[in-house]
Amino acid sequence: MKIEGQQPIAASIEAVWNALNDPVVLQSCIPGCQTLTPIGDNSFEAAATVKVGPISARFGGIIKLSDLDPPNGYTISGEGSGGAAGAAKGNARVRLAQQGSETILSYDVAVDITGRLAQLGGKLIDLTAKQLASVFFARFSEEVAMRESEALSVPSPAADKARTISRPLEAARTPPRPISAPTAASSATAWLLLAAGTLIAGFILGRAADGWNGAGALAGGALGLLIVLVAAAAFLVGRLSDQPSPTVRLDDDSIERLAAALRGLQS
Repeated sequence: MKIEGQQPIAASIEAVWNALNDPVVLQSCIPGCQTLTPIGDNSFEAAATVKVGPISARFGGIIKLSDLDPPNGYTISGEGSGGAAGAAKGNARVRLAQQGSETILSYDVAVDITGRLAQLGGKLIDLTAKQLASVFFARFSEEVAMRESEALSVPSPAADKARTISRPLEAARTPPRPISAPTAASSATAWLLLAAGTLIAGFILGRAADGWNGAGALAGGALGLLIVLVAAAAFLVGRLSDQPSPTVRLDDDSIERLAAALRGLQS
């Protein structure tokens, strides 16, 4: 019995070749395959359960790869026994050809079956063999295409390193956001509120200290105005010297002259 066919696979020829030599991939794609264990160079021990018509048998045997021509193809041959069900042996020539983004897998299979399985008739065996081959190559095509897609989607260590290096460079090129300064209107409003509050506080203090007479009110207003002038002077000194926390100190002589001026206003 002979089977021929082609299977397009959405993967590179190198990916298909590697999968054809991977026992894990082959075991997952062979219908009914239970084990596929390497036992030497290009040799595997296999066990699979196959159902042909009413007969279901478990075959065990040896699979060998020969005529290796990477990545263009090889010959796979095997021989196994299913006990009372019979025996099977055969070989398949597999060829690969790259066509654009796809790989065309061509196969020629020759199988010889003996025993009870052979008594079922050539048509049933031929139909079963074609179905098994179709299932295998469909699974194989999907598996290889999926692995190729996953390999392309996973970033390489070199790409990860390049992205890691680029992040600080991008941060260095990004200019810092400007800190917006207070507007002239808000500054003027703040100064007016400060002046008004200080004058009112000074006025109340002056009247309380001098029995609520006119002299005390005048002294309080003068004191409040002096405080506003001192604050304004401190603000200007801080702006000119670019110091974050400007401090203005009055010496003893200045304090005494200020007190004398206030006593003169009250007398």
